Amino acid sequence: MQGTQPPRTVFLPKHASRKRLPEPANLSDFKMTNYVVDEINAYAAIRDIALAEAEKEPTSLNLERARLANDFVEDCVKPARPPYGAQHLPETDAARERGNCQGVNVRLSLLRAHLDALAREHASAP
Repeated sequence: MQGTQPPRTVFLPKHASRKRLPEPANLSDFKMTNYVVDEINAYAAIRDIALAEAEKEPTSLNLERARLANDFVEDCVKPARPPYGAQHLPETDAARERGNCQGVNVRLSLLRAHLDALAREHASAP
């Protein structure tokens, strides 16, 4: 035979707790992790390496690699939209990197013009 237990009494507080609950954190309040900054800087370094290779040996393939890498970095440093603020560089660094991307675009344009001139010269030579 099982003994029955008396029903338990639940005591509720007479007054609601006056403790203030912490406000929920906004996603934009989180500090940017070093991982995100390091990753974006790694993409910029890859772009710089691709540009150096394109300057050393200006072939169509090397120029295209450098252009693609630069386009990717440009996308990474666009101003952050509200929910993604923690996934971008701080604005001062991003602005500097956007300037670097513009400079890379100019250098790639000059290399492309040089490559095209060499191709025309080669085609016109007997």
